[in-house]
Amino acid sequence: MRDANGRVVDPDSPLALRGHRTNLLNIPATVLCGEAYNDEPRRLRIGDTRREHAALFEALDESPDALTAADLFQRHMAATFGVNPDFSGSEGPDGKRRFRASYLRLLKGWMFDSNQAEGAVLKGWVESRFGLLPTHHKEPLRRFASDAWTAYGEEKLSTRFHNNNIHLQLDLLYEYCQWTIRRGWPDAPMPNWASHIRLYRGVNNFEEHHIVARPDKRTAVLRLNNLSSFSIQRDIAGQFGDYILDAWVPVPKLVFFRDLLPRYPFRGEGEYLVVGGDYRVGVSLL
Repeated sequence: MRDANGRVVDPDSPLALRGHRTNLLNIPATVLCGEAYNDEPRRLRIGDTRREHAALFEALDESPDALTAADLFQRHMAATFGVNPDFSGSEGPDGKRRFRASYLRLLKGWMFDSNQAEGAVLKGWVESRFGLLPTHHKEPLRRFASDAWTAYGEEKLSTRFHNNNIHLQLDLLYEYCQWTIRRGWPDAPMPNWASHIRLYRGVNNFEEHHIVARPDKRTAVLRLNNLSSFSIQRDIAGQFGDYILDAWVPVPKLVFFRDLLPRYPFRGEGEYLVVGGDYRVGVSLL
């Protein structure tokens, strides 16, 4: 098969396949990654995460403000997974510091360089939970039987970052993100009734994003990497490339946004982490 630019694409490659046959959501991966879902999104739930941590979400419902809720969430993460808010790891019973994989450390690593090991673990989590395959990690993932895919697989399962129930940590982060949006704090990035948010991404080329269709010069249907970064501000996105992608992102596909954890320095670029799939985007030059 060939893509929209006429390049040959292996029909069994990550660039051609939409995703796994199964995921841990209430919606199949084949539905989740399509344009139709983006047009009419439904709420997503990762397995029994909410039920298994019901006490946390009951306590969150009683929180008077966003800062209190964020502190409550992070105390719960520290108590459940033994991770410290300073990214440093945890203390064992003997008082010695031990490194444990932490959702905070992954977020910090992603924002420094999404193509490093922390990014591979996050993409592996999306692959596991949402069922969507990555299309890029350091380079395009064109074939499963390739050095690029092998390197990605080794990094996503590396015990340096893939330990301490890291996928369960990320499940809770996602559910907390969605709870925060629906809670509707005054400084939330969107109204709690909103179904979409307008976000921007700067690119120099389309190497990382498989072009599914190009209806015209100002529009493209892209198969975004299974986890991608966007900005809420167009001028910030413009610092990362000559082309600006303009997308209406379904709220259920937001994994993290800049104000979710107010005490942490994740806000400089207004970054939003978005689950991928096929998106119709506007394309414009700076």
